[in-house]
Amino acid sequence: MKVKIMQRSVYHKYAEIEVEVPDLIDGDFHETHEWLMENEDLWSEDMDSTLSKAKYRFGNGISLDDAWTDWSEESEWRYEFPNGNGGHL
Repeated sequence: MKVKIMQRSVYHKYAEIEVEVPDLIDGDFHETHEWLMENEDLWSEDMDSTLSKAKYRFGNGISLDDAWTDWSEESEWRYEFPNGNGGHL
């Protein structure tokens, strides 16, 4: 008799970049989200390039003590202010 032995291992990449936003936004969540989405062309290529150079890490990239929360998605995007507040893109 034979049995199958199987393993499923999940790896992820993580990248972050800094984006200069206009001072008029002044940390407002709605305005920041709107500005980032309307100006995606100013930062998305930099993010793609940074992510392509990142090394794979073991695990799904989500832990209970961080801001990554979307277990059902294959990819998750966030922005964060210097004080740690932020939101999903």
